[in-house]
Amino acid sequence: MVDLKYVVKQVVRTALIGSIVVTLAACSGSARVRKPAELVPVSNQFDLVPVWSTSIGSSEPFSFHPTVAGDAVYTASHRGNVMKIDLRTGQKIWEASAPDRLSIGPGSDGRTTAVVTTKGVVYAYDDTGKAIWNMNLGSEVLTAPVVAGGVVVIRTLDNRFVGLDALTGVRKWTYQRQQSALSLRVGYGMLPIANEVIVTGFAGGRFGMIAIANGGLVWETPVSFPKGFSEIERLNDVTAKPSMEGDVICAVSYQGRIGCGQARTGNLLWFKDYSSYTGTAQSPDLVFSANERSYVTAFSVKDGSQFWENTQLSFRGVGEPLAIGKVLLMGDAQGYVHAFSQEKGEMLARIRHDSSPITAAPIAVSGLILVQSQGGKLAAYSPK
Repeated sequence: MVDLKYVVKQVVRTALIGSIVVTLAACSGSARVRKPAELVPVSNQFDLVPVWSTSIGSSEPFSFHPTVAGDAVYTASHRGNVMKIDLRTGQKIWEASAPDRLSIGPGSDGRTTAVVTTKGVVYAYDDTGKAIWNMNLGSEVLTAPVVAGGVVVIRTLDNRFVGLDALTGVRKWTYQRQQSALSLRVGYGMLPIANEVIVTGFAGGRFGMIAIANGGLVWETPVSFPKGFSEIERLNDVTAKPSMEGDVICAVSYQGRIGCGQARTGNLLWFKDYSSYTGTAQSPDLVFSANERSYVTAFSVKDGSQFWENTQLSFRGVGEPLAIGKVLLMGDAQGYVHAFSQEKGEMLARIRHDSSPITAAPIAVSGLILVQSQGGKLAAYSPK
């Protein structure tokens, strides 16, 4: 049985899961509150040297992710600020102000940038920061938009995927999923591939591939199945963005399993019991994930055998992982960025980004590592 009180506390604070149901909080009353592990001193084997930093405004209580298109970073804040920032210098190129507070964003292809308000209204801006259209979807949105192939893909909390024309906002298609009896109130990450498809998780332990052009379901496959007697015990949604390396795609479910399969068909090569809401990262040979206790684990992409597990960050609320080169990076709830050896799992380095949670995966681009915290600090680091 998972430590429900800890899970609720962590996910509410980071906005990964705002509130599931009142019953979940009630049933967790007898569970213990887990104290985050004290940090073990690390002698950095490499440095993440600050190149630039800027404040973009807090995203709390939500979890905003920056996105990169061309030579610019696009970012947003809960208060409604939308910005384009020069990737190399950190200088603001333009800033727009949405008419209402934002729940998520942005998505951008460098031509159209889209954000969504807490009232479910999508606002789009051109690459000068000028507002070009808006669309009321009539439902809350916690998943970051994807802008690709001339389409803005929005995923709503009522299980709809909506494709809007990136230039006009005209609705091109809608794909409706069946509602589950109980699912996590959370942003479900979407992984765009080659401007043609997105791969994303669904409630009930399933994930699938959707065509960007018309919203058609290309394939769908289960990575796990509900277990237990109560609806809460049977929650096993694939909430985090799947990862992909080469022709292998991996996904993980909450209270379920982790598995890897063929990107073309979705057929799983292997799966094993595991639970995570922060997702996976891959190298050619390994897939990495952190469970709800913040134990970081590496599995073989080929057969799922466990290579290593590191428990030094237990209950520190680690965020989404990034695998780059020979290093695995992830932030935690106290604003630290930790670097692990992909091969052996030992801690290689640590920096303090700021004092607020880092839930979004770091981004590796053009020799830089970008990190954004929920407190609103966006910074670029150079590995040395």
